Amino acid sequence: MTLGWPWALLGLLAVPVLAWWYRRLLRARAARRAELAALGLVAPGQPATTRWRRRLPPALLLAALVLLLVGLARPEAVLPEPRREGTVILAFDVSTSMAATDLAPTRMEAAKSAARAFVKRQPSTVRVGVVAFSGSGLITEEPTADRARVLAAIDRLRPDGGTALARGLQTSLSAIVGQPVLVDGPADTVEPTGPDLGYHGSAAVVLLSDGENTVPPDPIDVAEIASSAGVRVYPIGLGRPEGTVLEIGGFQLATALNEPLLREIATRTDGRYFAAADERELAAVYDSIDLSWTVREEHIELTALLAAAAGLLLLTGVGLSLSWFGRAV
Repeated sequence: MTLGWPWALLGLLAVPVLAWWYRRLLRARAARRAELAALGLVAPGQPATTRWRRRLPPALLLAALVLLLVGLARPEAVLPEPRREGTVILAFDVSTSMAATDLAPTRMEAAKSAARAFVKRQPSTVRVGVVAFSGSGLITEEPTADRARVLAAIDRLRPDGGTALARGLQTSLSAIVGQPVLVDGPADTVEPTGPDLGYHGSAAVVLLSDGENTVPPDPIDVAEIASSAGVRVYPIGLGRPEGTVLEIGGFQLATALNEPLLREIATRTDGRYFAAADERELAAVYDSIDLSWTVREEHIELTALLAAAAGLLLLTGVGLSLSWFGRAV
């Protein structure tokens, strides 16, 4: 329990003063009654039932005052609240091969349609980001709870260029850890910048790709870095292993699903590979992502609750006093 305005509790100093004043008032009334009784104008003494009736309404009013003063201090209760929490990066392969029609209407449009459904189903505690990669990777939307921005980023995706799976994974990791994960060196070795990427067990990457890697480096190396950071990768194979042929600018381009590479990425990161043959299967993939349930401390202000309780006591006290004695107090 914490107080936003603890100085407001100084008002409680008035409570014993009011109690003392009311006791003096009762004594004065008792003395006056005794004088009238001596003159034979009222009956001597006071029934026991009358005594507790006279004390109950003022006690209720005093309790209401105490609750109001405590409420003015803005008390906050700290309650544990379970949350399904995490970060999901939707990493879209936007290479030219994603325009293939072996997944209706195209690989790209089927992936976008299922991604929209996934985003709309997520609770506000799950942040979603969007990464697009072809020859290089680009964070088109940082992880956010703003679903409208995520959906807009998905709508903007268009297929073009080659495929660099390593760049897509690298950029996704950068979005999760909040620092660059660079691919350097003449041998295309992969090295994370900074002393440690940290552990991000509640983060996941949904890799939507046909698995055709046409640009170095090796995506398995980046998958190893993701594994060391606790990030699971869930590759979704878009297309069919037997492949298809695209007509682009008068040229024919053969493209096929590279399942072995996508399966290996999933294995290295403790994720799971999905062969999405149609949009319905693709939509079901997202329900299998294992995000963490965490317990966070939720601060709840009790002012309104105390005010309601004080109002109830006040109305009860005044109502009893009016009913029994014809006056408020």
